[in-house]
Amino acid sequence: MITVKNLSHHFEMGKKGQKTILPVLHDINFSVEAGEVVAIIGRSGSGKSTLLNLISGFIRPVSGQIIINHTEVSTFTEAQFADFRLDQLGFIFQNFQLIPSMTAYQNVELPLILKGMPEKDRQALTKQTLARVGLGQFHNHYPSELSGGQQQRVSIARALVLNPPLILADEPTGSLDSETEASLLDFIKQLNQELGITFLIITHDKEVAKIGNRTIELQDGKLIEGGQLS
Repeated sequence: MITVKNLSHHFEMGKKGQKTILPVLHDINFSVEAGEVVAIIGRSGSGKSTLLNLISGFIRPVSGQIIINHTEVSTFTEAQFADFRLDQLGFIFQNFQLIPSMTAYQNVELPLILKGMPEKDRQALTKQTLARVGLGQFHNHYPSELSGGQQQRVSIARALVLNPPLILADEPTGSLDSETEASLLDFIKQLNQELGITFLIITHDKEVAKIGNRTIELQDGKLIEGGQLS
C-alpha cells in the first residue's frame, strides 16, 4: 500500500543568498501493507508531520521515493496529486478542518462535488456515510453545533465518502477528551476490520499508537523502529 524508500527532506530558511538548510528527515525507509493500521510516533520536532505531508503530496521530497498503491507519487505535479488524493486518500485532522459555514452534510458532500458526482448520487452516498458514523440525524447541524467527538466523526465521514483504500490521520484524537478518544479509536478499528481500509496514524501518544498493528518511531528525523521493507 505504501512504500517509502531513501526519503530525505530539508527546508530552506532565510532570504536568497542567505539561506540556511534545516534538515528534517534522513534516509527514511518503511512500508505499510494493505489492511494494516500503522502508527508513526515521535516527539514534537521528530519529523512525523513532515513525513505525513510528504506522503500526502502537500510538499515534495528533496530526495527518495514514495509509492502508494503501486503508483510512484513523489514526482507528481500538484494537479496530478490533487486527482490522486480524490481517488486514493482520505484525511482525518486533529482540529477536524471542517468548513464552519457548511453543515455536516455539506462538509461530507464536498469531496463528491469535487469528484464531479451527479447530485442524486451525492445525496444518497452522503446520507449513507453520515449514518455509518452515527450522525444521520445531525446532517443539518453546523460544526459549532456539534461536540468535538461529533465533529471528528463528520471528519471521518468526509474521509470515507469516496471509499479510499488509505486514510491518513494526523493526531486524530488530539482535541478530544479521554472517553471520546477511546470511542473514536474503537470506531477506527471497526472501520479497518469491516471495510479493510488501511490507516496510517501520526501521534505523539503511545496509548493512541496501541491501536496499530505495529509502530514506526521517528527520532530527530531518523527512523529508529519498525521500518522493515516488505
